[in-house]
Amino acid sequence: MTLPTRHPLVWVPSLYLAMGLPNVMVGVVAAIIYKNLGISNEDIALYTSQMYLPWVLKPLWAPLLETYRSKRFWVISMEFTMAAALGLVALCLPMEGFFKLSLAFFWIVGFASATQDTCADGVFMTTVSKTDQARYSGVQGMCWNLGAVVASGLLVSLTGYLHNHMGLSWVQCWVVVVSLAAAFMAVFGVYHLRVLPPGSPSHLHGAGLSGGLKATAQAWITFFQKPQIWMMLAVIFFYRFGEGFIEKFGPLFLLDARVAGGLGLDNEALGHINGTVGTLTFIAGAFLGGFMVARRTLPRTFFTLALVLNIPHLTYFYLAQSMPTDTVTIAVIVSIEKFGFGMGSVGHMLYMMQQIAPGPFRMAHYAMATGVMALTKWGTGSVSGLLWNYVNHQYVSFFGWVLIFSIPPVILAWLAPFPHDQPEAAKGREAPVGAH
Repeated sequence: MTLPTRHPLVWVPSLYLAMGLPNVMVGVVAAIIYKNLGISNEDIALYTSQMYLPWVLKPLWAPLLETYRSKRFWVISMEFTMAAALGLVALCLPMEGFFKLSLAFFWIVGFASATQDTCADGVFMTTVSKTDQARYSGVQGMCWNLGAVVASGLLVSLTGYLHNHMGLSWVQCWVVVVSLAAAFMAVFGVYHLRVLPPGSPSHLHGAGLSGGLKATAQAWITFFQKPQIWMMLAVIFFYRFGEGFIEKFGPLFLLDARVAGGLGLDNEALGHINGTVGTLTFIAGAFLGGFMVARRTLPRTFFTLALVLNIPHLTYFYLAQSMPTDTVTIAVIVSIEKFGFGMGSVGHMLYMMQQIAPGPFRMAHYAMATGVMALTKWGTGSVSGLLWNYVNHQYVSFFGWVLIFSIPPVILAWLAPFPHDQPEAAKGREAPVGAH
């Protein structure tokens, strides 16, 4: 059956919402769950950071996905898989051994999410022209992170409401909310059955396992044959290096009691900050970043976008020093960081998509690039607990180190190579992956 061609705005927003929500459920919300249920900061940082490994390892199986079924099939299958796995997380939270059990099911969510990411990006890159990629980059980035904000903002806020106003225990709150996240993923799966295009098939389609394994080897070889690839990988790895530490410890800082050096917010306040003010400022930043790239091209805006992403890391250092008590003040300061993250992340995603991915293994090469990005999250998250111990649990010192870690990304963005340096807006629709 041939699916009708639909406008990108019919499926791009929902596709990237469905990518952002489970990613942040695994990488950020899991940490808040465990914080509420009494797990230590060190264990939270260590064990939840390991759950980034599926995104790091996804290039190992990404080329195999090119040989079987369509990209659409894999996206929808993984959405239903994540719905089931999140439902199992909710079921095990009231159990005595919830920590290990929930980690195992979150791992399943992680592997399914990483696979979905690979094929969803493949659908986008092989269905939408490069001109429209720049045009919709703001929508793409906004909706991915809007899915993240729904998870880390609205759903977290809902747990606070259920706990503070309905009298539910933290376990009961999280059972309700994780079940709701599972329902969201099931709804995305049903919607995409109707609207998601299949994406252009790769030249590997139908090659079978042996062909897929040969293609995997070829994809890795050709990836490292790209001009200036090592410098481009360094740019990708360090672009959000400082952000990785904030992503892991920022929520813990906002939730920790004031006697422990935190700001003492509850889940409801944290969720409102991430889900209301944070959403609006992130959307504004993402659209402005996409507009800048569409007007001036990525090579001319990349350094500026890197600055906009990294300079606002000063906000957490300031919060740790000044320790404001007014929630509105905290929200405004956090929203500055959210705006910078929204605007700057556009440059990161487009750099991988337009400078590293092009070629006959475009989906696999993009998966490899995003795997390096995930390696940053895994690395910074894994060592953040060690840094936390090194600074004797002092948030001011911790975020001071984050400022130092935010310098290399800016330097590398200035030196970033652009082998595909032509203005994107001047290009017409390019051939899909695998076309010759």
